Amino acid sequence: MSTLVSVILHVNGEQRTVNIRPAETLLNVLRNTLGLTGAKPGCLNGDCGACTVNIDGWPMKSCLMLGVEAVDKQITTIEGLGGAPIQEAFVETFAFQCGYCTPGFIMNCHSLIQKHPDASNEVIQEWLESNICRCTGYQEIEQAVKSVLGMKKSSE
Repeated sequence: MSTLVSVILHVNGEQRTVNIRPAETLLNVLRNTLGLTGAKPGCLNGDCGACTVNIDGWPMKSCLMLGVEAVDKQITTIEGLGGAPIQEAFVETFAFQCGYCTPGFIMNCHSLIQKHPDASNEVIQEWLESNICRCTGYQEIEQAVKSVLGMKKSSE
C-alpha cells in the first residue's frame, strides 16, 4: 500500500489540492483524480502523444511525468484551452477522424504556434512527429496549423 502525499497543482488556471501516490503519473492524476479526461492513455510509454498536455507552455506527454513533478508548474489540458484558434482550425480542416488522438495533437500544435509563430514547413513536420494518428493523414493537421499561423501573420 502506497502512502499518499498532498500536493498543489496549477491546472487550467486553477489551484487544485490533490492527494496522490508519489509514483503516480500526471496522466493518471489528471484523469482519475481531477476528472480531466481529455488527455488519453495510449501507449503509456511516450510514443503516441495521445496524453499530451502543456506544462509551462511546452508540450509534455503526461504519461512520462509524475504528478509530483508538476508541482509549481502551469498545467494546461485540452479542457483549459477555451476555444483556442487551433481548436477551430481542426474542425474547419477536418483534421481528425476517430478523435482519440485529437486532444494531444491540439495541445502539441497549440504549443508549436505559441513557441514558433513563424514556423517553417520543416518545423511543423518535426513537431507533428511527436504524435501518432492511425486514422488519418497528417495533411489536414498541417493545414490547421498553417491556417492559424497565417491568421497570426495577417493580424500583425
